[in-house]
Amino acid sequence: PAAAYRSAHVAVRFSSHALKMASCVAKSAVFASAARPNKAAAGAKSSRAASKLWTPRSAAVDSPTIIVEGDAESKMAGLTAKRREVIMDMEDFAETELLKLLKPTSTNWQPQDLLPNPESPDFLDEVAAIQKRGANIPDDHLVVLVGDMITEEALPTYMNMLNTLEGTKDKTGADDTAWARWTRQWTAEENRHGDLMNKYLWLTGRVAMKPVETTIQNLVGAGMNPKTENNPYLGFVYTSFQERATKISHGNTARFAKEHGDEQLATICGLIAADEGRHEIAYQRIIDEVMKRDQDGAVLAFADMMKKQIVMPAHLMDDGEHRARTGRDLFSDFATVADSTGTYTADDYASIMEHLIKRWKIADVNCESGEAAEAQEYLMKQPARIRKLAEFGARKAAKKTPVAESFSWIFGRTVEGRF
Repeated sequence: PAAAYRSAHVAVRFSSHALKMASCVAKSAVFASAARPNKAAAGAKSSRAASKLWTPRSAAVDSPTIIVEGDAESKMAGLTAKRREVIMDMEDFAETELLKLLKPTSTNWQPQDLLPNPESPDFLDEVAAIQKRGANIPDDHLVVLVGDMITEEALPTYMNMLNTLEGTKDKTGADDTAWARWTRQWTAEENRHGDLMNKYLWLTGRVAMKPVETTIQNLVGAGMNPKTENNPYLGFVYTSFQERATKISHGNTARFAKEHGDEQLATICGLIAADEGRHEIAYQRIIDEVMKRDQDGAVLAFADMMKKQIVMPAHLMDDGEHRARTGRDLFSDFATVADSTGTYTADDYASIMEHLIKRWKIADVNCESGEAAEAQEYLMKQPARIRKLAEFGARKAAKKTPVAESFSWIFGRTVEGRF
């Protein structure tokens, strides 16, 4: 959601002269917004009004423009009659297959299973053990863990996004359709992630909770614009990508926690990564079903989201002080740290795209329209292009002198990076 992780959950920023790819976590995970090169005539100046898709500025957060100025209006907004019929035809799939990928509360883990029991006589000793282990986690990894947790805590935003999608949204808040129940129950499973990470990181004594809580409130208040345009085809391509990104990010934080001697934190991050893996499969299976019914529409939706670039769910995070002190977005610096620690990188972004291309067998699709065939060709070329641009960006970043930057989340301690 943002998490994260959401997820939650790579930051890709293009310009005509350079590419900066940073990454982070999701629901994440961790992530910077990405804009593709402006296709307007060289030297031409365009106004914000020329772009039909941009993120409005929040009173609390100075939010970035998500779509570069001059972009053409998307043809994927909403549902055509055919696409609406496809989604309606998938209700049985959602009922009999999709909902099975969620676990009942009677067998699912809950945050308290991984935390000290306040009723136990050993409670304070267990808290002391958490603090002893937590002292070994480097500050750069701690920043990534906090950013992942903040992304997960912005879950209301992600549920709201799913309920913008035509044909699958929960119209009343308690609809009995399979799609509505999926959204609520998926949200309920995801809700455990932020709860657990928040409490555990608080118990370490190394995280400044008030700036963290301020960041969470600002992020939820700012919302997000994933550019899914009320279209479930786009929405489920987005979640297919984002859940995998979140899984990767949490999986890496689990590995790093174990390397630094905190087995319990490694277990926590590993369990969250496993949840994200189940959710990833669910969303990718939705597109599997769309492909069976509307191959051209699925290919066009996939290409549309990749052309826009995946906007990471926490891209509007703001602690109310980082930008004023540094002149940079908090999310951008968080993404830089996530990339430098290897938690989520530009290569991960390209790898996720390659995975989805193989999963949905894009190369084998017999497109009926010329437009879909062009989208197919575009998709097949993108992973290599992204890696090439990432290498350029990495060479450029390597020329920067590392500097120490402080983060309010960790009591103003500094982390070194090429910000």
